[in-house]
Amino acid sequence: MKVLQFPLARITIAFVAGILQAYLLRPMPLIVFIFLGITIAFFIGNYYSSRINKKFQLHFGIATCLLAFTIGITTQTVHTDSNQQNNYIHYKNIFSKNHTFTLTLRENLKQTAFNERYIALVNTIDNEKTSGRILLNIRKDSLKHSFSIGDQLKINAPLNKNTPQKNPNQFDYKKYLENKQIYAQLYAEPSEIKINPEPVKDIWYYTAQLRTRIIHNLEKSKFNNKELNVAVALIMGQQQDIDPEIIQDYQYAGAVHILSVSGLHIGFILLFVYSLLKPFPNTKKGALIKLLISLAVLFLFGVLAGLAPSVVRSVVMFSFVAIGNYLRRSVNIYHTLLVSVLLILLFQPSFLFDVGFQLSYVALFFIVWLQPLFANLWKPKNKIINYFWEILTVSFAAQIGTLPLSIYYFHQFPGLFFVTNLIVIPFLNIIMALGCLVMILATFNWVPFYPAKILEISIYCLDKTINKIASLEQFIIKDIPLNISLLLSGYMVIFTVIIWLQQKHFKNLALALTAIILFQLATITTKWEVQNQTEFIVLNTSKNSQLIERKGSEATLYANDSILKNTKNNKVLTSYLTANFSELKGKRTLKNLIYFKGNKILLIDSSKIYPKKASPDILIITQSPKINFERLLQIIKPKLVIADASNYKSMLKRWKTTCSQQKIPFHATCEKGFYEIN
Repeated sequence: MKVLQFPLARITIAFVAGILQAYLLRPMPLIVFIFLGITIAFFIGNYYSSRINKKFQLHFGIATCLLAFTIGITTQTVHTDSNQQNNYIHYKNIFSKNHTFTLTLRENLKQTAFNERYIALVNTIDNEKTSGRILLNIRKDSLKHSFSIGDQLKINAPLNKNTPQKNPNQFDYKKYLENKQIYAQLYAEPSEIKINPEPVKDIWYYTAQLRTRIIHNLEKSKFNNKELNVAVALIMGQQQDIDPEIIQDYQYAGAVHILSVSGLHIGFILLFVYSLLKPFPNTKKGALIKLLISLAVLFLFGVLAGLAPSVVRSVVMFSFVAIGNYLRRSVNIYHTLLVSVLLILLFQPSFLFDVGFQLSYVALFFIVWLQPLFANLWKPKNKIINYFWEILTVSFAAQIGTLPLSIYYFHQFPGLFFVTNLIVIPFLNIIMALGCLVMILATFNWVPFYPAKILEISIYCLDKTINKIASLEQFIIKDIPLNISLLLSGYMVIFTVIIWLQQKHFKNLALALTAIILFQLATITTKWEVQNQTEFIVLNTSKNSQLIERKGSEATLYANDSILKNTKNNKVLTSYLTANFSELKGKRTLKNLIYFKGNKILLIDSSKIYPKKASPDILIITQSPKINFERLLQIIKPKLVIADASNYKSMLKRWKTTCSQQKIPFHATCEKGFYEIN
C-alpha cells in the first residue's frame, strides 16, 4: 500500500498507538512527562546526527516515530480529566454524602421515560472551584420546566458513580461515559433546582439558541413533527427527538449514517457556499474572502451540529480541501485524511474510542482506496447510469470497509444497503438543498410555505421508503457473533485480498493466503474455546428470575413460562448467546434443585417450598420469600447465598447482615451484577 510509504502515515500510526497505550495502561502523568523529555532529547540528538551523516537517517526515522508515540501517550494522559487535580472525583467524600453543585448545561441528550438528560460542566462543589463533566438527570413532572444550554444550575444532591453493566455481554455504558470523560451522574427534582438568571453566553449557548429559534419557527409554520425531527437530524445532526421506530427503520435499511451529519453533508454545504460566493471576483483578495467565509461557515455548521466526531472529521477535512483550492494546489486525499486524524486526536484523543469516528474514517478510507477499483470494472457512457453506478461502487466500498467493525459493534448486517443508498442519495441531495434554504430563512423568522412543504413531503417519502425496505426483515441478518481476533484477522483478509487484486504478484497472493489461514485459525481457536467452556449464570433481572446453563455452544434457559414463551425479544439472553457463539437448545421452568459441575444449587422463591434436607452448596433466593432466613441458613448450611434483583431491597439488606453474622458469602445481583459459576 502506497499510503504506508508516506512518512505522515507512520507518524500517525505511532501517534495512535501511543494513545492506545496510555488508554490501556493509564500511566502516572509524572512518568509520562519524564519519558517525553527523554524522547525529545533522543529525537534532537538523532536529528543533528542525521544532518552530519546520512547513515543515521534510519535512526532519525525511528526517533521520529518514537517521539510521535510518546506525544500520543502524553496527549491521552493530559486530556484524561481524572488526571486533573481539580476534577470532582478527587473531592473529599464526593460519593458518600450530599453536596451543593453549581453546573453549566453544555449538551442536551435524548430523554428517557422518566428523566430529561444533559451533559453538564461542574463549576463548584460546596463553593470550592472544581472541574469535570457529569451526566445530569432531571426528573420529568407535570410542570414543564424549561432548561437551556448555558443555564447555570445550583443543586444539592448526592453524586452517583457510573455503575458497570450488571448482566453479561451487555453494552458497557460506564465505559462509554468514561470515554467521554464523564465519571458520575447527578439526579435532581426540578423543584429543587435553583437557576441563575444569567446564563453562560458562550458559543454553545448561541448555537443552541439558534437551533431552538429555527425549530420554533418551523413548528409555527405547522411543519409535521415527525418529519421536522428527521430534518433537524439530517441538517443539524440533532437526533434527540427522533422516534425510536424511525431510527430502527434506518438501521435495518442500512441508512442510519445519513441521520448523523458526516462528509456527505459537509461536502454539500461547501458546494452550496461556493455557489453562493460565485459573484466574488477571482482576484487574490476575492479568493481569500471566499476561503475565510467558507471556513467560517464550516466551523459554525460544525458547532451547530454539536461537534460530533464525524462532524469534526468532515469539517477538518473539507477545510483542507478549501485551503487547497485557495492555494491552487491539488489536495492529496490520503494526506488530508492523515492530517485530519492527527489534528483531531491531538485536541480530542477520546474520539479514537468513539464508534462513529472509527466507522467514519474506515468508510472514507475504503471509498478513496477501493472505489476506483470498482469504478474501473465498468464505465457506462450514459450520465444517469454512470451517476447511479458511482453511488453503487461507493456504497460497496464503504460497506466492505466497515463490515467487520459494524458487525463487531452491532452484530447485524442490512442486506439491502445498496438498494437503500441508490434511493437515499438522490433524495438526500433534494432534502439538503431545500433544508439548508428553509433553515437559513427560518433563522430570520421567515419560513416560505412551498419550499417548506416540499421539504416535509420529501422527508415523508424518504421515511416511507426506508420503512418499506426495513420491513423486508428476511434481508436483515441479526445476531452475528464476532470477537476481537476474528475482527483483526478479518481485516487482514480484506486488506491483503484487495492488494492482491490491485497488483497480482506472487508475494501479494502469498500474503492473502496467509491472512485467510490466520482467519481460519482464529475461527477454529474461537470454536475450540467455546466448546471447552461450561458456566452457570444467575442474571440480574428485576421482575422475573432467569438462570442460564451453558455447555459449549449449547445453552439452557431456566425461567417462568411467560419468559420461556418469548425468548426472541429477550435482549439480555440474545446478547449473551451472540457474544458466546451459542444457541438456545433448552428451555426449562425454574425448579428447586439444579446440579452443575458437582454443585448442588437450591432455589427458593415466594412459594417457600423446598426439600428440607437439601444441604446445597449454593442457595439462590428469588421473588422475596417470607421466611426465617437465619433459621434457614442454620438448617441447610449453604457455602454461598445469591439473591437476584427480583427481591425487595429491604429484604436484601437484612439477608446480607444475617450472612455476614454467619460468615457466609452473600451476592446480591442488583449491587454486584450477575453471578457466574464456571
